[in-house]
Amino acid sequence: MTEQPGRKRDAAATRLALLDAAADLFADRGFDRTTVRDIAKEAGANQSLLFRYFGSKEALFEAVIARNTREQIASNAPERLFSATLRAMLEPGGERNRTLETYLRSPGSDSAAAAMRQELGREYAGTLAGLTDAPDAELRADLALAWLLGIGLVREVTAKEPLASADPEDICRLVLAATRTLLERTE
Repeated sequence: MTEQPGRKRDAAATRLALLDAAADLFADRGFDRTTVRDIAKEAGANQSLLFRYFGSKEALFEAVIARNTREQIASNAPERLFSATLRAMLEPGGERNRTLETYLRSPGSDSAAAAMRQELGREYAGTLAGLTDAPDAELRADLALAWLLGIGLVREVTAKEPLASADPEDICRLVLAATRTLLERTE
């Protein structure tokens, strides 16, 4: 195989391009309707590189979900996690975090990807549960997480009005005030 003139091989950049392309396509189409061919084409890479770096489409999906969820958890103090996730989900344009859309458009319970989603959901909910001393902290955290998923479903997947076009600041103001009832130490 001859390398194209002027083009250097950069494994890290190719891997990142595949992750980014997969994240966009999984959020838009879901796991089942996204093909390896489409991911490779979007990334400007060869399908064989996708398999070399990730092993399978399912493993790539796991990497996308893990990267986005763990970045959110690691980059935010626990008391800011819910608000940061909500704001990232509502961010206009291409900069928003679309992990929740990916969750919603990629259902399934019989795969390693589903197990990964459950594990990451437990990590996220566990962080939120630490924001209250109430005896039902885990339930409160799951309710807050369910609210995020519901907002993502109604706003992005079903595009139901008025939520679909509501101002992100209005949504944050209302949701964050109510969330403080569940998780007292959230911002």
